[in-house]
Amino acid sequence: MAASTRLKGRESAFSAAARRFPQSEFLILRLMDRSEAFCDMCEELAEAEDALSKVYTVAVELRETMGAEWQELISRLTEEVGTALQDKEGLVKPRPNG
Repeated sequence: MAASTRLKGRESAFSAAARRFPQSEFLILRLMDRSEAFCDMCEELAEAEDALSKVYTVAVELRETMGAEWQELISRLTEEVGTALQDKEGLVKPRPNG
């Protein structure tokens, strides 16, 4: 059961990152396999998206503030994932001929 839950969390994490960076799906998978920190970042992104999708369930007077906080976290995590992807893509540039 725990393995099933972990797999579902990993799928959600991959989906969250891949929706924002569809051109980097293979790199996202590779980084998730190799870097626990990157995988955790993607999982946090998925959890923040899930929390934002449920913000309508909180008291009306809190929705706007909580929604803005979750959106800010999503933006920050998206930026961090993008930076990690750019850093890794930079490592796989082809060598100049010569």
